[in-house]
Amino acid sequence: MIIQLGSIKIDTPVFLAPMAGITDLPFRRIVSRFGAGLVFSEMVASKAMVAETRRSLRLVKSEKDDGPLAVQLAGCDPKIMAEAAKLNEDLGAQIIDINMGCPVKKVTSGMAGSSLMRDLDHAADILKATVDAVSIPVTLKMRTGWDDDSRNAPLLAKIAEDVGIKLLTVHGRTRCQFFKGEADWRFIGEVKQAVSLPVFANGDILSVENAKDALAQSGADGVMIGRGSYGRPWFVSQVATYLATGINVPDPDYDEQKAVVLEHYRALIDLYGAEVGTRVARKHLSWYSERLPGGNVFRSKVIRMTDWRAVEQEIIAFYNEFSLQESA
Repeated sequence: MIIQLGSIKIDTPVFLAPMAGITDLPFRRIVSRFGAGLVFSEMVASKAMVAETRRSLRLVKSEKDDGPLAVQLAGCDPKIMAEAAKLNEDLGAQIIDINMGCPVKKVTSGMAGSSLMRDLDHAADILKATVDAVSIPVTLKMRTGWDDDSRNAPLLAKIAEDVGIKLLTVHGRTRCQFFKGEADWRFIGEVKQAVSLPVFANGDILSVENAKDALAQSGADGVMIGRGSYGRPWFVSQVATYLATGINVPDPDYDEQKAVVLEHYRALIDLYGAEVGTRVARKHLSWYSERLPGGNVFRSKVIRMTDWRAVEQEIIAFYNEFSLQESA
C-alpha cells in the first residue's frame, strides 16, 4: 500500500516514533538512511516553538538531504498550536504531527498530550486550528484513551478525520497505563474501522514478529516503532523487510555496527558540543552495547568518562575486539 501525504509518497509502512531525548537529528538521519518510511522529530512544545527558543529550534533541525521532515507539536492552546505549525512549515517541515498521546505528568498537567483525550471538544479545536493554519499534511498520534473506562480513540479518530487530519497513529495503551502491561493491538482495529484514514499501530513492537502480529490483530496500515529502535537504528529496516518479504535480516556485522555507533556519537558531539554531547551519548552507547558480550563493562566505563575523544577510543576498542573474533 502506498500512502500519499501531500507531496510525500510513502511505500515503506514502518515509521520511527517521535521520542523525547531520542529522535534528534543524528538518530533520525541514521534511521532514515536504513530505510524508514518516515521519521519524526522529538515532541516540541508549541509555546517554546513560537518563542523560537534555542532548544526548540534545535529539536526541528534538519538538512535538505535528510528526507521528509515531520515535526511533532504538543500544546493546549489552538491559536498557539496553529502558530507553531505555520512556523515549522515556514522552516521547512513537510508534515506536522499533533501529540495527544504523551502520558508524562508534566505534559498532561498542562492539558496537553494524552490529557486532551479527556476533552474531545477542545481536542477538536486544536486539530482544526492546526489543519487550517498550514498547507502541509497534519497527522495525529494518540493513545486508546485516558483510562480503561474511557477508551475513546475511535471517537477522536472520527473527529480528526472530519477536520482534515491525514493519518493516525495509535499507541495501544491508555494514558493511565503509561508503559505498563501490554499494548492492545486489537483495540487499534476499532480505530481503523471507525475511519477511512491510514492508521498505524504503535506500542510493544520489539521484534519483527511483534510487527507482524500488530498488523494482523489491528488491521492497521503500518507500524510505528519507538523503544524497539533503542540501540538498533537498523531495526526499522529489518521490520520493513520482514513485512514485505518474510525474510529475517540479521543485525549488521560488527564493523558496520562500529561505523554506525561512531557516526552517531560524532554527530551528537557536533550538534550539542563536546560536554553536552558526551552526556547525551551515554544512553545511546548503553543501548548499543547492552546485547553484546562485555557490554556491562563497557557501559560502566564510558558513562563515567567526560573526555569525548577518550570515549571515542573506547568505542573503537570495544568493537575491534568483536571484529578480531570474527576474522579469527
